[in-house]
Amino acid sequence: MKTVVLISANAEWRSVKSFFPKVLLQSSPLGEWFETELVSQRSTLVTFFHGGWGKISAAATAQYVIDHFQPDLLVNLGTCGGLEGRIQTGTLILVEKTIVYDILEQMGDAAEAIAHYSAEIDLSWLAENRPAAAVRGLMVSGDRDIVVEDIPMLVEKYGAVAADWESGPIAWVANKNRTRCLILRGVTDLVGAGGGEAYGKLELFQQRTAEIMLRLVDQLDDWIQAAGAGG
Repeated sequence: MKTVVLISANAEWRSVKSFFPKVLLQSSPLGEWFETELVSQRSTLVTFFHGGWGKISAAATAQYVIDHFQPDLLVNLGTCGGLEGRIQTGTLILVEKTIVYDILEQMGDAAEAIAHYSAEIDLSWLAENRPAAAVRGLMVSGDRDIVVEDIPMLVEKYGAVAADWESGPIAWVANKNRTRCLILRGVTDLVGAGGGEAYGKLELFQQRTAEIMLRLVDQLDDWIQAAGAGG
């Protein structure tokens, strides 16, 4: 099974590259990439691709790797911010639905615009026994960190527990191409009424990003095998 792993944020990519210091980095018009075998009892060849941060880069690179690498499985590993009181730091989320929430439609039906870019991720092909502790859940995506004033809306309107910048466009593009998609995101920090615990504290975010990415990469081969076992 041919697998391509999109890594979005720059801090996430720096962490992943540090885990594989001897790989040959290659370049594309959209980002760096490399191939490597995952260290396990099995020899699983995987392509890691720097997808870039934000909706534009995420959508463009998702389409690029589908066109150029034709993966059987498109994976996105990354981080997210959690809503205080609704999820815990360090929780891994197996994303089953995405909503792009920062669309502002004032001429037509705003709900219709949001629905157009929402994506249900079909995980029926994934083996029932998940290889690691991860909760299935919704991810809301926008080209912004979580704004405190948005939290009541995100909870009341969507039932959100966490948010990121890229899951929405990646899932949407994968669905359009009928490509299997697996998105795993780890909560690095929480945002609540008093603000974000990592806001203005870049070193804290980077430290926790490295910890989350190491966990996700360590588990990756097991998730790939579960994808193959499930269908």
